[in-house]
Amino acid sequence: MKIAEERRAIDTALDNYRNQLDTIPDDLFDVTPPGGGWSFAEVYSHILQATIGSTIAAERCANGTCEPTKKDLTLIGRFALLFGYMPKVKTTEEGAKIPVKKLTKEEARNLLVKCHSRIDIITPHINGALAHSRFKHSRFGMMNAGQWYKFILVHLKHHLKQLERVKKKFAI
Repeated sequence: MKIAEERRAIDTALDNYRNQLDTIPDDLFDVTPPGGGWSFAEVYSHILQATIGSTIAAERCANGTCEPTKKDLTLIGRFALLFGYMPKVKTTEEGAKIPVKKLTKEEARNLLVKCHSRIDIITPHINGALAHSRFKHSRFGMMNAGQWYKFILVHLKHHLKQLERVKKKFAI
């Protein structure tokens, strides 16, 4: 997928998060679903914080402020980016790099705006980034700017599916 196509897909995914935010009942937004798992608020917290963090990593790679390395993606990282599929992993709050919180809908809206803004900033710099300028992802290994950009898309799509599972738990 080319950067322009990935950009359109990222925008579509972020717009989908924004549109779904308006359909989630206010009284259920921060409620843990029946059977456990993350609330809508926690999913939004995770995905939006991770997207912002990923744009920062991509920007560092694009600006060449990362240590050059020949280290590469892990096997799971190659798989995820090649097939556009995030393997499901049970993450404990203690194991999460960015702890989730039960944010408000207004906080989620503000973070969505910030995500769009960060994507606007980094997109023009992805194609010109040096391939050996890489920043470490905790599970996927050393990723360059283009790989971080692709990761943003794959990760956004993955958690859209999670939102659907939460909706099913609440029967909405």
